[in-house]
Amino acid sequence: MNRLALFDCDGTLVDSQHNIVLCMDDAFARAGLASPPREATRRIVGLSLIPAMQALIPEAEHALHVQLAEDYKTAFQRLRGKGLVEEPLFDGILETLDALEADGWLLGVATGKSDRGLDLCLRHHGLRDRFVTLQTADRHPSKPHPSMALEAMAEAGAAPHTTVMIGDTSFDMAMGVAAGARSLGVDWGYHEIDDLVAAGAYHVALHPNHIMEAVR
Repeated sequence: MNRLALFDCDGTLVDSQHNIVLCMDDAFARAGLASPPREATRRIVGLSLIPAMQALIPEAEHALHVQLAEDYKTAFQRLRGKGLVEEPLFDGILETLDALEADGWLLGVATGKSDRGLDLCLRHHGLRDRFVTLQTADRHPSKPHPSMALEAMAEAGAAPHTTVMIGDTSFDMAMGVAAGARSLGVDWGYHEIDDLVAAGAYHVALHPNHIMEAVR
């Protein structure tokens, strides 16, 4: 069986917090609502858009959740069209990907981004062809449902015991556990270490350079 290092994207590979907060604020403003607190927005990163809106305003009707999700996507497209999307790789990520591949690991991504958003992000960094499997919110239930991880393993020819889910949120950790994989948390993203451990992380890396040692 192949070994698969399955990465989340936002908050794990790239720092997209600025974009996410801007687009969330825009979506809420268009609905005539006050922006959610930044910490509340951080807490829902990793969920698909409609579940994210449901988590932010659970008392609202489903139609509003759907509209907010659409307005968020539109806001993101406007930012990208103006060349204002900032999604820098975290320091050390590129070196970590190199080390994993040199050690025989296959690389994959499981993310709440859309197919288009993920493709644009990875191509911008010259990473699109490094990943053998790409799973997004367009084709799966929201994390922590195990669908993304299970499909990634199937495409990569990996098994649960040869797969590590690497992410910054409790949703990533719970998805990995639900799929039978090991879940490795990272502390440079959006959820606290205690949250990652409570959701099933067997370890939390403090820097991308620590991932290689942690997956062995």
